[in-house]
Amino acid sequence: MYKRQDLVSAGYRLSGNPRQLSAYSTSSLRITLIDPDGNVLFESATAQPLENHLTRPEIQQAMQSGVGRDCRDSQTTGYETYYYALLLPSGEILRVAQDSETTWSIYDDAIPAIILSCVLMMAAAALMAGLLTKSLVQPVLKMTDDLDRIQDNVPYKELIPFAESIHSDRLLRENNEKMRQEFTANVSHELKTPLTSISGYAELIETGIAQPKDIPDFARKIHVEASRMIQLVNDILQLSNLDNVSEAGTPLTMETVDLLEVARECVERQKVNAKRSFISLTYLGESAPVLGSRSLLDELCQNLCDNAIRYNRPGGHVELRCGVGSDGCPYFEVEDNGIGIPQDSQTRVFERFYRVDKSRSKATGGTGLGLAIVKHIALLHDARIDLQSQVGTGTTIRVTFPKNS
Repeated sequence: MYKRQDLVSAGYRLSGNPRQLSAYSTSSLRITLIDPDGNVLFESATAQPLENHLTRPEIQQAMQSGVGRDCRDSQTTGYETYYYALLLPSGEILRVAQDSETTWSIYDDAIPAIILSCVLMMAAAALMAGLLTKSLVQPVLKMTDDLDRIQDNVPYKELIPFAESIHSDRLLRENNEKMRQEFTANVSHELKTPLTSISGYAELIETGIAQPKDIPDFARKIHVEASRMIQLVNDILQLSNLDNVSEAGTPLTMETVDLLEVARECVERQKVNAKRSFISLTYLGESAPVLGSRSLLDELCQNLCDNAIRYNRPGGHVELRCGVGSDGCPYFEVEDNGIGIPQDSQTRVFERFYRVDKSRSKATGGTGLGLAIVKHIALLHDARIDLQSQVGTGTTIRVTFPKNS
């Protein structure tokens, strides 16, 4: 608008005729010529006489500094208008004005084009995104067609860790499912055997087939089998609880536990069992405090001691030891001079229901779950299990706890 003002001013100076100013006016540009007293000499918007403009802000500014500006509602057109006034050498004031609606109309005219451009750009972006997504996802979907060979079908090297994770997770799920099936089958078998025995003896007594002299022996056998079932159920429930704690990540209630005290109490509880099997049972060592669950550590010790007594020979010995190793880690150890474990079975004795000598285990009342419980308790305490054994010589099992426990 200021360039137009200069053009109008130059034209008026050349012609000197106010009427010639109409040649510069347009539908969007108003031109007004005002004398030094504020009287309107020319107004392009109307031929009607106008009131004195001396008090208008832009006129006052132009008279004082040569240039004036203002924005207000026009009394002539009724629209919000931008004004620019210029003091001429003759003392007259030339003013140009433009309605704000005219200014905003430029944007109004451009809005449809802008909207259309945005829509087209969004459509193009959506199309490109769809094509790119398809090109990226298609190889990934194809990769999952054969989960057994997923690592061989990786389309991008960035997906190698992802593929390895899927493969490992799948193997883990398959292994867990296999373990659950085996566990269910083993539980069914272990429960069926004593139940069949109990049912058979009870039927002999009920039908009168059993001789009176045999009834006490049958009752004893029923009691033995029932006790074995109770122990089996207790071990299964304990394993289930340990599994739930491991899977849920539930923190244990930890306290400082002295392994020497645990060993002493274990010997006190097991001495009757050891005496019945003609086994000498002792403990030795030094104070070895660890941070752990007292009840679970007691059970770990009881199971290791019970296992050492169960798979020993009359006249044998079992020794419980504890202390702090040269590496600063507390340990608990059980040593026996029993029948020992064959080399090919040493990696499996901590599996559920695994027995080296099935007939001996059942004869002594073992459930096949004791060492599996020991393994779970050790894992919950971040402890390491080491086993050394030789057939005919004996077995030593050491549980080493973290140094900072």
